[in-house]
Amino acid sequence: MAGRSNSNSRGQNKPVTQPLKQAISSAVKAISAEAELDVAFSNDPPGMVGDKIRLPDLPRSLTLRDIQITRGLGDSMALRRAVHNKAIHNRFSPTGQNARAIYDAVEQTRCEAVGANRMVGIGDNIDAMLEDRYRKSELSKATSREEAPLEDAVALMVRERLTGRKPPKSAQNLVDLWRPWIEDKAGTDLDNLMGVLEDQGAFSLKMRDLLSHLEMADELGEDPEEDPEEEQGSPEDQDQRQDTSGETQEDQGDQEAPPQDEQHSGEEQQAGETEGDESQMEQMSDEDMAADSEEPGTQDRQDLPFTNQPPQDDYVVYTHAHDETITAEELCDQEELDRLRGFLDKQLATLSGAVSRLANRLQRKLMAQQNRSWDFDLEEGIIDSARLHRVVIDPMQPMAFKWEQDTEFRDTVVTLLLDNSGSMRGRPITVAATCADILARTLERCGVKVEILGFTTKAWKGGKSREAWLEAGKPGNPGRLNDLRHIIYKSADAPWRRAKRNLGLMMREGLLKENIDGEALDWAHKRLLGRPEQRRILMMISDGAPVDDCTLSVNPGNYLEKHLRKVIDEIETRSPVELIAIGIGHDVTRYYRRAVTIVDAEELAGAMTDQLADLFDENAQVDNRPRRGRKYG
Repeated sequence: MAGRSNSNSRGQNKPVTQPLKQAISSAVKAISAEAELDVAFSNDPPGMVGDKIRLPDLPRSLTLRDIQITRGLGDSMALRRAVHNKAIHNRFSPTGQNARAIYDAVEQTRCEAVGANRMVGIGDNIDAMLEDRYRKSELSKATSREEAPLEDAVALMVRERLTGRKPPKSAQNLVDLWRPWIEDKAGTDLDNLMGVLEDQGAFSLKMRDLLSHLEMADELGEDPEEDPEEEQGSPEDQDQRQDTSGETQEDQGDQEAPPQDEQHSGEEQQAGETEGDESQMEQMSDEDMAADSEEPGTQDRQDLPFTNQPPQDDYVVYTHAHDETITAEELCDQEELDRLRGFLDKQLATLSGAVSRLANRLQRKLMAQQNRSWDFDLEEGIIDSARLHRVVIDPMQPMAFKWEQDTEFRDTVVTLLLDNSGSMRGRPITVAATCADILARTLERCGVKVEILGFTTKAWKGGKSREAWLEAGKPGNPGRLNDLRHIIYKSADAPWRRAKRNLGLMMREGLLKENIDGEALDWAHKRLLGRPEQRRILMMISDGAPVDDCTLSVNPGNYLEKHLRKVIDEIETRSPVELIAIGIGHDVTRYYRRAVTIVDAEELAGAMTDQLADLFDENAQVDNRPRRGRKYG
């Protein structure tokens, strides 16, 4: 009985903790953008040394709170590696012990705020981690400022300003003891930090101002601009400095130091004067550094693999006021949805046979990955009747047990993003809806959640957004000038039987209009990032490049296409989401790294199942090099 009881405990822990550890490790590597990080779990205190990150081991009686705390620790360390520059930090660091403690604590808060603002899940994890930390420290029992560390209070108030998140309950008393004094001395400085969140140099300068107003000016040490040797943080920058070290002081003094942002903007034109520019950077005046620091992110954005915002581009939206994200049920009443679904079912009769055969092949591939095996000769588990004779032969040998071993199969969610533009009218949209319907059922049977989304616009050639632009006197560079309509046909958590009627909406006359692919892809991607599954797959199905006549009439001809390429690059290079695309009669391989083009809509089912089958094949290595996909037909 003891052996059987132990097997239950083991059975509850074995399927949960190991996949969870792998998921946390993958998240840490993705956030830090360092695939070679060594993430380990142990009973030792958590910490980070070199390329090794140590997280607390997960307990046997696992709770959601334990998971969030561990993920919060991992997220915090990963963000530190992603957005922190040690050389810049040391350059602006105060010399006094008290000021240095505040400076260090706030820098960690800055790193965490970048991630919390980018992803809500990261913020929630860090909330849980901080709550646990301050609860264990018992700082909530502090009754005077002498018992409450000032650096913790400042860091938590800075976090509140940067993210809008309240201090943990266990630290609320600590913050309340210091809040009146800090707000009185440096309230304005706290407000100014948000504007320079992603520029570590500018942020550090403002932190020195904050410390000065907190009556710590005598602990700041020398002006950081007087120590140019610390200015460059990367090895490449240090090599460049060595190349210019042979210049004489007279040569350096003959040149006027330009602002740093002008150097960046004229970098290509001044390629032949690199050495002189670098010498000038070392002699920047206090006023130049302060002016340059007012532009957050202009200097370091490209050096940071994980920033709060994607790289800046010229894509703008005139107004979001008339955009909508809506469910199928809100667009159409139940009676009409049933009628439209009936029409779709008639189309299914001619397609379902071929699509079902392909779906069954996909299902067999998925189920094959979930085959079970047995571990034998264990000291605990289920009694192995085939080895009971050992007890008679050798009574000193422990009783043999066995345990059923599940082959690892990562929790997965798939999003099907369907182009609902007018050019899809007729056979293409019917086949797309049919394939989405059958694949949703197939993947659901295999334990894979599916989300089905669609994108179009609310009007032809501009809607209320264009009217607002006309009423405003047609201001220049308006950007996108149409009203988006993003449709949720089936959410990932909704079972197929409840959402199947919604797919009939694609058959509705007047629904399909224009397509702005970039913003739709970004919307679907953000929805996936909020999902808890370990593996997230996004499949885009479109029949052409983004087209919106109203927007393109007042913008460059490649305006929407350029934004689409930027969104694709953002997902393919920086996101954990796996992106694949299928073009119907349109070559999408020039946009997407992993893509196929089909000539006829009838081939969509084969392309979809083949692509998903390849992704789910554990032996298939994903090649991230750009390549042309195979063509069907």
